[in-house]
Amino acid sequence: MDVTYGGGIVAGGTVVKWFGDLATELCIRYDGDEGLLAAYDLMEFKQPVHAGDYLEFTGRITGVGNRSRRIEMECHKVIVPDPDRGPTAAKVLPEPVLVARASGTVVAPKPKA
Repeated sequence: MDVTYGGGIVAGGTVVKWFGDLATELCIRYDGDEGLLAAYDLMEFKQPVHAGDYLEFTGRITGVGNRSRRIEMECHKVIVPDPDRGPTAAKVLPEPVLVARASGTVVAPKPKA
């Protein structure tokens, strides 16, 4: 992760990029094509991401039109550094922490005739 800000904080745009990658995966799994992420209608950042945090991304298709797909995605922090135990030590959080959530619309290409 690129650390952009003081305190080892990672830019929120990094999470947005990974949401885009997840949207692509959802399209490939559903349509067999990368599709196009046409728009986000929700983007919420709940907690900062720091260098060394381990993140899990989940997403699902919640609606299907002719070519459009409604998607919802979340990012959770699951492991954090534990510098008191050593420079490479880390600990698993007892519960995942919601870092960000997003929803939007992806569009699949027209099927070839």
